[in-house]
Amino acid sequence: MKKIVVLSGAGISAESGIKTFRDAGGLWEGYDVMDVASPEGWAKDRKLVLDFYNERRKSALAAEPNQGHKIIANLERDFDVTIITQNVDNLHERAGSSKVLHLHGELFKSRSITDPNLIYDIEGWALNLGDTCEKGAQLRPHIVWFGEMVPMMDIAIQTTLIADLFIVIGTSLQVYPAAGLLEYAPESIPKFIIDPNMPTVQHRTNLHLIDEIGSVGMKKVQEILLAEYC
Repeated sequence: MKKIVVLSGAGISAESGIKTFRDAGGLWEGYDVMDVASPEGWAKDRKLVLDFYNERRKSALAAEPNQGHKIIANLERDFDVTIITQNVDNLHERAGSSKVLHLHGELFKSRSITDPNLIYDIEGWALNLGDTCEKGAQLRPHIVWFGEMVPMMDIAIQTTLIADLFIVIGTSLQVYPAAGLLEYAPESIPKFIIDPNMPTVQHRTNLHLIDEIGSVGMKKVQEILLAEYC
């Protein structure tokens, strides 16, 4: 069974109604991203940060997986599929995908500010001041903020190196280190990039550019994969 690696970004979730900060000139719902998505912002105003992510959870709970998510999940019938996502929502999982690696953290999890190994599921949407881990420390969103390391990057690279097929969907390929994963995909394998605003991509062999929104582009890729690689 061939191994497919899918690198997904905000564009795939945008079809489900989840807004991206890049679409608003660096603002998320009127907030400067450094105030709500950085260690400095957390140190300055914890309540603001917690309230911001509470609102993001409300929006994510109201969203539904779209056809792009569902097509990727359905590929598991015929392929070994691993998703490496820059998104913090859980729409891939809700669509039925079983192997999802979140590079930038997970919106519906929290972690201790003193012990990063203490990670908890968030039931519902609220994470508040005074919510603590088992050691009594405040919980923070389990999100990789600007200026923080991306702990899952090494696993993502190793996964990409052994891919038989590589799909990029809904990402500008501007956010590093995630954007660099394309360079780790073996030269010999087919690589599909799906985006209505096609990112600038340096010349690579076996590159297929599909200038479509995620759901439409994934349908085209699905047809190619089932016809040529099953």
